[in-house]
Amino acid sequence: MPERDIFHDAVKNALVKDEWTITNDPFFVQFGGVDMYADLGAEKIFAAEKDGQKIVVEIKSFVGASIITEFHKAVGQFMNYRLALNAQNPERTLYLAVPLDVFESFFTLEFGQAAIQSYQLKLIVYDEKKEVIIKWLN
Repeated sequence: MPERDIFHDAVKNALVKDEWTITNDPFFVQFGGVDMYADLGAEKIFAAEKDGQKIVVEIKSFVGASIITEFHKAVGQFMNYRLALNAQNPERTLYLAVPLDVFESFFTLEFGQAAIQSYQLKLIVYDEKKEVIIKWLN
């Protein structure tokens, strides 16, 4: 089992507050002979539609010495998980969860915005202290 991110519980609690049901902790996916573990699987039932939305969340804290190194690792994981999910669990949408301060200081830069668009990153921006989701970027 992989080691949990330091903000794992904060994001999990934020999703629950946002009325998501945690279905997998961690979310296991296997593809092409490789085993991978994303941080969380969750689903939300929409009563009006009687249809559920299913997501997988990879949580990142970006607490390393270099934000760009942390970004490289996060995007690499995101791309690998998305490849596996598209093959094995296409009904699930993958999100990268990033702290609000990192979103504001890095992902709002021209480079960060270009990366979001070019790599088609879906983000959950969270406040780790309040344990709430600030915004979803699709």
